[in-house]
Amino acid sequence: MNVLWFSCGVSSAVAAYLCRDELDKIIYCHVDDQHRDSLRFLQDMEALLGRRIDIVQSHYKSVDYACRMEGMIRLPKFAICTQNLKVWWRKMWEMDNPGRHTYYWGMDYGEREREERIVERMPEFDHRFPLVEKELTKQDCHGMIARLGVKRPAMYDLGYQNNNCVGCIKGGRGYWNKIRNDFPVVFESRARLERDIGHSCINGVFLDELDPNAGRDKLMIDMSCFMYCSNALDDDREKKGRKEAERRNEGRDT
Repeated sequence: MNVLWFSCGVSSAVAAYLCRDELDKIIYCHVDDQHRDSLRFLQDMEALLGRRIDIVQSHYKSVDYACRMEGMIRLPKFAICTQNLKVWWRKMWEMDNPGRHTYYWGMDYGEREREERIVERMPEFDHRFPLVEKELTKQDCHGMIARLGVKRPAMYDLGYQNNNCVGCIKGGRGYWNKIRNDFPVVFESRARLERDIGHSCINGVFLDELDPNAGRDKLMIDMSCFMYCSNALDDDREKKGRKEAERRNEGRDT
């Protein structure tokens, strides 16, 4: 099967749109810590794509529960929540659906190293990276979503670079100080989690000791659409128009 793993982020949404006619399944692994606006975005994308996005969820459900059950938070290149909330479910799905599937991913042109790691770690499957193929950046994707008339998830408008879980344990100092201001209850919850387990999200410091001025706040991704993203969207619409014209001509011939 051709399967796209949907993250409720803008990049994976654009990947789904560009490849919508090729996909057999679109699957989203939900986590309770996701911003509530994520499911609104998913429903808007279903309406745009004209098809269902399957929603699944690990039995761990939340970041807090996944970390507590394992007694750890993260290692230098390993996040326990990602493994138990997303990777675990994908492996269960693969057991129920054996075969050499083609996985579609929403990495953008600036994430080519992630593309290489996925191909290396999962050689038993084929992989497509539609945004890399079209050289689309993260900002291009935000512009395309705006042109398609879909409101992007609220986390972006709050100034976050990604629509990850609120309180993503992979965030840096600047990220956590922004969470402290925007979602103080989440910040306090993660700080308690660190102390209860004895591991920190950030190397060298616990959240309850983090300097409020540490790190830096990244700039919000704006909605302006570069020329290339306009061309990519227009090319996609032209391709769809040609297919519709071919179907009409076939109907006249018969």
